[in-house]
Amino acid sequence: MTVIIAGTLDIPGGERDQALAEAADLIGETRSQEGCQHYVWSADPVSATRVYVYEYWTSVESLAAHLAGPFYSRMLELLGKYPTQNVQISKFRIDLEEPVYDPQGRPRADFFTE
Repeated sequence: MTVIIAGTLDIPGGERDQALAEAADLIGETRSQEGCQHYVWSADPVSATRVYVYEYWTSVESLAAHLAGPFYSRMLELLGKYPTQNVQISKFRIDLEEPVYDPQGRPRADFFTE
């Protein structure tokens, strides 16, 4: 079962960009983990403090391995150097995935392959 991690946090005091720069190598290394399809922290272009977190794991087991492993420990260590606020990060189990666009190229909000 696919697991999505999504959320936000704030790094105030003008330190967000430094934190993201410092995390770049770690983000790239984390993407090499088995089951990791996407892993990114990104700056909100209209907020000086907001960071968006997005992860896509192919299974609960691959996420569990990540959370028990060195990349997650290093992420916690890195974030511990910066003042974080308003942390709101959630995990979601996904039971159905479809493209946004149907075969005719129309964007669809409904799930059309069921």
